[in-house]
Amino acid sequence: MDEDFSFLQPLDLITKDVSELQQMIKEKKKNQQKGRDKNLDRENEGELKQARERERQTREREREKDGVRTEDKEREKQHEDHTDIKKVTDQEDMVIVKHEENGICGGADPMDILTTSISEACEIPNSDVIVLEGHTSEVCACAWSPAGSLLASGSGDSTARIWTIADETSRSSLQNGPSNVLVLKHVKGKTNEKNKDVTTLDWNGDGTLLATGSYDGQARIWSTNGELKSILSKHKGPIFSLKWNKKGDYILTGSFDKTAIVWDVKAEEWKQQFEFHSGPTLDVDWRNNVSFATSSTDNMIYVCKVGETHPIKIFPGHKGEVNCVKWDPAGSLLASCSDDITAKVWSMKQEKFVHDLREHAKEIYTIRWSPTGPGTNNPNKQLLLASASFDSTVKLWDVELGKLICSLNGHRDPVYSVAFSPNGEYLVSGSLDRSMHIWSLKDGKIVKTYTGNGGIFEVCWNKEGDKIAASFANNTVCVLDFRM
Repeated sequence: MDEDFSFLQPLDLITKDVSELQQMIKEKKKNQQKGRDKNLDRENEGELKQARERERQTREREREKDGVRTEDKEREKQHEDHTDIKKVTDQEDMVIVKHEENGICGGADPMDILTTSISEACEIPNSDVIVLEGHTSEVCACAWSPAGSLLASGSGDSTARIWTIADETSRSSLQNGPSNVLVLKHVKGKTNEKNKDVTTLDWNGDGTLLATGSYDGQARIWSTNGELKSILSKHKGPIFSLKWNKKGDYILTGSFDKTAIVWDVKAEEWKQQFEFHSGPTLDVDWRNNVSFATSSTDNMIYVCKVGETHPIKIFPGHKGEVNCVKWDPAGSLLASCSDDITAKVWSMKQEKFVHDLREHAKEIYTIRWSPTGPGTNNPNKQLLLASASFDSTVKLWDVELGKLICSLNGHRDPVYSVAFSPNGEYLVSGSLDRSMHIWSLKDGKIVKTYTGNGGIFEVCWNKEGDKIAASFANNTVCVLDFRM
């Protein structure tokens, strides 16, 4: 059924069972004879089409909660398109729920409400923004090379791109000059094949190799000059998550086919396949060079180790799909977030979660640890966890106490991505409301903001902390200069 994946959208794969998928494939094969326009299909997918599992989590879920039947998809789609056009209003609010012991997010009494207006917060001028054009479909992923000025992006147009962003790069030369970009084609010819969407990408530790995961189930390894070094084939469905280990000898992939695979990079072949989940694998994250965590639509988290045929730890407890798992910088705590509206913190020392974080109002899409505390470049700063949700907020957590520090309430639509600055002093968030906010973690206020022309799927800082990239649903990547 490999070739049949091209008949399905990411949302179908995650929300339908096998019999429904088979029925859909039959119907779509019949419809093929009617010569339906594939380009129109792509347009209709709109800004929520995200080839990883992002589309899996659209407002359909929110509307289900309100008792609206799921077949009402068309009306929902129009609603999405409408809400996406809304401008961020001037008044931004942020709820402080933590006293001033640690100096994070200020020192207001619990539940005091502070306000920050966008005009005060300083809209980033266009002169400080480079818009990278060239992709012909939504840009699902972006990542800076740890080695310097290279930025990778992955798109539904079946390409990844490597952009060179030097300090002296001018905006005009980037927008028109092909000399600054390498196009990594995942399919021969010019076609926008649906099953070649680039869903995820990751640089190795020294920035010499880029790995990409695709909707066709293959992982690919590329050099910085755009040469295809390896194709890694074994998965029987789209790859949703892909990570290098720190050492750079293994790549880990998680797929719709319910499995995770560890690949031996040098040998260019699979080392071990882990088949523990009963639903699609949504996320994977290395704990160290040989052990890792996986999460799935089956509500489960498994910790696995290369060479071991059974999980070395099982974390049950979520009551909904587990969208994201991330180890803290020291590799001692695992954070997870779910459609069950909770984030949880786990320890290898026990099976039950250490903390159950329950302040969000809707599904939590992603989480990130701050680059602070033991084992980081900022050892004297407090370790924080950030969670981003479909309730339009980002929340910061004290992971020692398991308490909410503050809620960052500036967005008007679901927040898909967050990233801490390398020094741990700022957080950037990107939302379907088309805006990107940079928050000071000292007082929880927006210090800079930028509004683009599409929903934002991913945001990331470069290693110096002076540039932020964002990937947009309107086929662009934006790079912002950030200097306070």
